[in-house]
Amino acid sequence: MKPIIYAANAGDRNDRGMLGAIALGELIASRLAVEAQTVAQPVELVEGGWADQLRAATPNLRVLAREFGKRLEHDEHVLLTMGRCAASIATLPLAARRYPDAAIVWFDAHGDCNVPIGGRASDMNYLGGMVLTGAAGEWDTGFGDGVNLANVILVGARDLDPPEQDRIDAGHISHVPVGSRLGERLRDAIGGRRVYIHLDCDVMDAGLLATEYQSPAGLSFLELADAFDKLAEHDVLGLEIAEYEARWPDGRPNDPDHLVRSVWSVVAKLRR
Repeated sequence: MKPIIYAANAGDRNDRGMLGAIALGELIASRLAVEAQTVAQPVELVEGGWADQLRAATPNLRVLAREFGKRLEHDEHVLLTMGRCAASIATLPLAARRYPDAAIVWFDAHGDCNVPIGGRASDMNYLGGMVLTGAAGEWDTGFGDGVNLANVILVGARDLDPPEQDRIDAGHISHVPVGSRLGERLRDAIGGRRVYIHLDCDVMDAGLLATEYQSPAGLSFLELADAFDKLAEHDVLGLEIAEYEARWPDGRPNDPDHLVRSVWSVVAKLRR
């Protein structure tokens, strides 16, 4: 299994995520004793709202979708590192189409299920905050749809906008909040289904990892490891890791070792 590294743009506001995708992907590949496949390289940052960001990222995201789709066509399980979670608009529809019954386990401090306000392309919505609804077809990403939000399990979300909280309260999307017995509660929510996993590193407690959005009251590495141990008990179809930044805003290097060890039970499962 060769990890895929997507190091190009997807709504980036700094270059640390693009560089982090490379560092993390290469470290995982090294520990697997394989060579990673980099499908797109870092690019210059783009100014503007969500539509401008999406337009600029689309050519590189097309490359990601093509390579991701090839893996699925060959029934390969996928391990992917990406700079920003917005790149998932290119992967989730393909995964959902291939595995329509799978639970999509979405670790994130945010709900990522907003929609463009009024549908106006000029709005300054954050592209990464609309990933799940885009993949579900509630707005047009240009990369298809097919994700059933009823199959999505948010894990660790705590910085939620009112419309996102309304979706959870109405039961339209599941949520496993931070707290005791996280791994067991996640296992109960999955209910024995196959799983496709997305890990946004901002789900971690502020100060543990350099991410674009730091938020308190998140997961510890021990809690993340427990959750991934429970996930490894299932049929894991793929894992994508986003929002890992290679360095802190003040220039200090980020250390990925604790993160990699926390998710290794799933990485090992994918390798087998």
